[in-house]
Amino acid sequence: MNKKTFVFGVLCGMSLFTVAQQQAVSTEVETLEEVVITDSKFYLNRENSGKVITKITSEELEKQQGKSVAEIINATAGIEINGANSQAGQNLNYYVRGGKNRQVLILIDGIAVSDPSQIANDYDLRLLNANQVESIEILKGASSTLYGSGAGTAVINIKLKEASKKAISANFKSTIGTNQSQEDTNYNLNNFQNNVSVNGTLNKLSYLASFGNQYTDGLSSLANGTETDVYNAINGNLKLGYRFSEAFKMTVYGSWDKFKADFDDGFAGMDSNDLSTTKQQRYGFSPEYTYKKGSLSLNAAYNKVERDIESSYPALYNAESFTADLFNRYTFNKTLYTVLGVQVKQDHMESFTIPFGGTDFEQGIDPEIAKYTNVDPYANVVYVSAFGLQVNAGARLNNHSEYGNHVVYSLNPSYKKDFNFGYLKGLASYGTAYITPSLYQLFDPLYGNKDLQPEENATFEVGAEIHFNDKATVSVVYFNRKEENFIDFVDLGSWVYQYQNVNENFTASGIEFVADYNITKALKLSANATYTKVDEDLSLRIPELKVNGLLGYQLCESTFMSVSYQFTDSRTDSFYNNISYMNEEVNLKSYNLLDFYVSHNILNNKMTLFANVTNILNEDYQELYGYSTKGRNVNIGFSLTL
Repeated sequence: MNKKTFVFGVLCGMSLFTVAQQQAVSTEVETLEEVVITDSKFYLNRENSGKVITKITSEELEKQQGKSVAEIINATAGIEINGANSQAGQNLNYYVRGGKNRQVLILIDGIAVSDPSQIANDYDLRLLNANQVESIEILKGASSTLYGSGAGTAVINIKLKEASKKAISANFKSTIGTNQSQEDTNYNLNNFQNNVSVNGTLNKLSYLASFGNQYTDGLSSLANGTETDVYNAINGNLKLGYRFSEAFKMTVYGSWDKFKADFDDGFAGMDSNDLSTTKQQRYGFSPEYTYKKGSLSLNAAYNKVERDIESSYPALYNAESFTADLFNRYTFNKTLYTVLGVQVKQDHMESFTIPFGGTDFEQGIDPEIAKYTNVDPYANVVYVSAFGLQVNAGARLNNHSEYGNHVVYSLNPSYKKDFNFGYLKGLASYGTAYITPSLYQLFDPLYGNKDLQPEENATFEVGAEIHFNDKATVSVVYFNRKEENFIDFVDLGSWVYQYQNVNENFTASGIEFVADYNITKALKLSANATYTKVDEDLSLRIPELKVNGLLGYQLCESTFMSVSYQFTDSRTDSFYNNISYMNEEVNLKSYNLLDFYVSHNILNNKMTLFANVTNILNEDYQELYGYSTKGRNVNIGFSLTL
């Protein structure tokens, strides 16, 4: 505990100086042209928001070239993504405020995405190419009021890049580097990433077409593996927009993503030639009509996922989902803003396996049975007073084809006091969430349980934020989350397992600290720390303390460099012991990661050359018991815009 106290104390001391935030825009609430992750679906100034929302801008993303989406998100307060620093094809586990994958909702351009064939109904971030991302916004806490089932602990909105205002513009980006473990110091080139984008605006028409690929080798999936496991991904994205008038515009898009990931037999703990192939198709359209005091928007998308597992236990999974979110934003006056909407979501899946002793695939989960529909009306109100009080409140009626009606709600007051040095803001919130079982948990013939009940979450937050004009912003938030009807994978004895609700209620609580400080015009420091206390039954792979820091220096107009640091506390993990035939717990030691990044602009800022060194100290550690992690690695690359 002394170590934890020291690290956390240092960061709190740094808060007297720490991190910068974006400058505030207008003092009024404005409607964005697209849905963004705020607590209201309106664009609120940070100072007028009752939540502490993490914003990763395009400029910040440009300074993290060579990293995956999971690696970038993993450096934010309150989030732990196991597998982000492992072999590229490693499955990813999301932990936010003690919650797991099924309690984290991911949006792409404001539209909920998921994979109904996954056990947790979660979206696989490995399908995304970081080079195609414009910005990322993260809202933590129960957010089911605006975003429905699954938004129990966090909502992550990933905004893809938009078309340039030029008639034609092109961008080329390429990265090469190493991909090796802590024990390997050969520095062979085994990581290749490329992306090309052509985009522009012709009168009322905007267009963007991009293609990306990644090929990674050199690292085994298992820590004791002797053969390397290849990861190969391709991504295609097409987006078209047309403005019919000043009041009406339409955006249509389509994307195709595929990756192949070699993996080993983790159950037996040995090398194998197993292969996982995932394909995704996404199509959608987003019309928006703007009128004098508001706008009417529709976000609709179709998503299809196919997964093929080639192993000792081969399986095929197909899933389809349709999502439509129709909402009206209306501004009554300068203090009162409302959102009224209805969200429709349909999911279904099917699976095929080869029975023991058989040779042919047989259907396991029938899509005619494994399906459900949500039709959820919702409302949200934002009040921004002239004397510093802000109130954000809303409610949603979950109408589920399997579980009927259920109401979730949220209340988020805050108060801001202006001073000569900046402002001081106090905030509080209480929100409920509703997480329905996945189709796999309900209908899998071996492990499914049709009697499962939805999980229910209730989260309370209280905190404060202090802002020093153009110098620093510091925030501290305490959260407490209670969870009921937790769904667990239960050993019933005699080699029988099933998903069941646990009668016991669980609690997760903690403190999140975020600080930004402009030391000088050229030197900026940012830091965050999260302390999480989770009931023992929920604590698997969740660090009690996690710290991130970044020191960025603009050496000159064309050269930028940074050093980033991450401390992850010790965690409990489990593994299946093939000798005792029991699941056993193991303690994973804490670790420290230190990274370096540098970039230099040439050709009148049209080309950027960059390089990074990750895990400079070549730390030996594990994210997941028995699986490999990356040691010291070097990447170099360029980005060219024409």
